Amino acid sequence: MNKNQPQPIRGRGARFNPTNRFESLQIELDPEEAAQPDKPQTRYFDDNSGTIISRNNSPDVGFSASVNPYRGCEHGCIYCYARPTHEFLGFSSGLDFESQILAKRNAPELLRHELSSKKWIPQVLAMSGITDPYQPIERKLEITRKCLETLAAFKNPVSLITKNHLITRDIDVLKEMANEELASANISVTSLNPKLTAILEPRTSRPELRLRAIEKLAAAGIPVNVMIAPIIPGLNDEEIPAIADAAASAGARTAAFTMVRLPYAVAPLFEEWLEQHFPLRKKKILDRIRSMRNGKLNDSDFASRMRGKGIFAEQIRQLFHVSIRRAGLDQPRPQLRTDLFRIPGRPKQLDLF
Repeated sequence: MNKNQPQPIRGRGARFNPTNRFESLQIELDPEEAAQPDKPQTRYFDDNSGTIISRNNSPDVGFSASVNPYRGCEHGCIYCYARPTHEFLGFSSGLDFESQILAKRNAPELLRHELSSKKWIPQVLAMSGITDPYQPIERKLEITRKCLETLAAFKNPVSLITKNHLITRDIDVLKEMANEELASANISVTSLNPKLTAILEPRTSRPELRLRAIEKLAAAGIPVNVMIAPIIPGLNDEEIPAIADAAASAGARTAAFTMVRLPYAVAPLFEEWLEQHFPLRKKKILDRIRSMRNGKLNDSDFASRMRGKGIFAEQIRQLFHVSIRRAGLDQPRPQLRTDLFRIPGRPKQLDLF
């Protein structure tokens, strides 16, 4: 490894801070200084947002409303498409994204207020649409849990997605909601290789714990979908059949996949990561991604950004569908109920008006 390249930082996905595309000024470090960055300590800030329910009209996302208790994510997944959102806050998509975390401590109160509004139309809320609701600080702050308790009180359905075994802490709330078809869980399993996940997703739960989370959730009657995502061609696509089998054995009912997305600064971060960990496979992986993205590393076209185009994308799609059929994961996704919604403390009759 070139001594002037940034060195690995234990427990971090990125090893530098790329330029914020919204900032006109940037700091350029001396090459030797840049090659030996200090190990950044995670810092937490209060996010005093005035609203908590985010909306989108993206036709390929699968939900139109979501709750994000945190901005930034300490999990440090190097490929995370959400990294560029940190640039709107004046931070970088790199180390800043995984070490400068904003917590919405008032999220449960905001959620209660917005669900009580006459404008709220009961619908499935996704947690989270951007960063993981069960990243490490959630163990202490319990913002996600308090939001779930609020949703349970309103009987508003929720679908969670996470890479963290910590979701099992909230099985009591989720089981109560699932009994009324108000909750489902999505567990993301990118690889069954703990050595790969340790560098690809450094502060997430390792594969064994994610499978254990699926098992515990399923045993409690909570429908679980396994997200085999993201698929990185040439790196983890060959694991699709094994992940499907393992998830099905653990109790997952359904499965989905998405192709890796590398918007804005995520592309150079991912390229640096490949150079650090898989230099001999770097060209093959990047070439295959480009073959799926019209010759680029990223394509924001709604029609293809989640799946990609071309022969390799089609091969992966076919492998996925064959694998989930064999594993019995090709069942219809459970439909969560919205007709039970209520505003606590208000007579049901008043909802008619």
